[in-house]
Amino acid sequence: MKTQTKRYWIGCLALILLIFGLITACSDRQFQNTVSPTDLASKNCRVVQHTMGETCVPINPQRIVTFSLPTLGNALVLGVKPLGSTFIDMLNEHTYLEGKVDGIKSLGIFPPNLENILLVKPDLIIGWSAEKQLYPLLSKIAPTVLYDSQQQKNWRNLFDFVTQVLGKQAAAQQAWEHYNQRVEKLKAALGDRYKNKEISLVFLAPGVIFTEAKNSFPDSILKDVGLQRPKAQNVIVPFTQLYFSLEELEKADGDIIFVGTLNDDSQKFLEQLKQKPLWKHLRAVQQNHVYPINYLTWRGSNLLAADAVIDDLYKYLIINESKN
Repeated sequence: MKTQTKRYWIGCLALILLIFGLITACSDRQFQNTVSPTDLASKNCRVVQHTMGETCVPINPQRIVTFSLPTLGNALVLGVKPLGSTFIDMLNEHTYLEGKVDGIKSLGIFPPNLENILLVKPDLIIGWSAEKQLYPLLSKIAPTVLYDSQQQKNWRNLFDFVTQVLGKQAAAQQAWEHYNQRVEKLKAALGDRYKNKEISLVFLAPGVIFTEAKNSFPDSILKDVGLQRPKAQNVIVPFTQLYFSLEELEKADGDIIFVGTLNDDSQKFLEQLKQKPLWKHLRAVQQNHVYPINYLTWRGSNLLAADAVIDDLYKYLIINESKN
């Protein structure tokens, strides 16, 4: 036991020294907000404005780190595979990122794992405003830009931000053309059959029921293809998430209900809900129009996830409904 304790503290000391040494060595890479854009641009980089000010990012970064699955997905859409990202450990074989994140190093969930970031040796870090407190440290490791997710919680704006940071405007245009083409094909396939029907979204965590309301990622896709939401869900709420209790389960009702669960515990919660009289009285339940969806996919907030959402809409609203 004493030997293990000794090894533990030696490991901690080594990590502290590693962090201090790398920060010192990388200190000349930090770009202070007080430096003029003209001076920054002369360093073979591009000035990007973000929630912490402005940072000069490499013209052609090679070792990129991303924080959050939406940011990771956006980078992949643009043809850039980061060396490390957060939330990798949350993924499973059934998500829209299956096979696309192989070889990407996990940087933890939140806060990001600084030791793993250092081991990746990034030349660019793309994060969220949630990492504001870590920004002074991160910007010493590599040029760091943070998207203001609090003020601009819009998945399209985030994609534009990542496009600007990576300088991938041509790839972004192709990605939007692909999305728009799929939307138009789906609209044509749907025709008028759902003109007067409401599509409900329900997401579950243990003991928690919520929906993604108006202007959210999945809501915007449904609206793009001409589908309506229940009035109770077609509202603007902070962070687009509308929570309701078991007693308010009627807010989950619609002609069709898509239900997203995150893990085994939330799946067990769904099974408990199915035994509730209020659940059994929902018209989508009575008509057998309740379909399972992947929680992370339908809340993915990037174009890769949007492609998977469209796949689900084809599967459930065209293929499955034609069998009923």
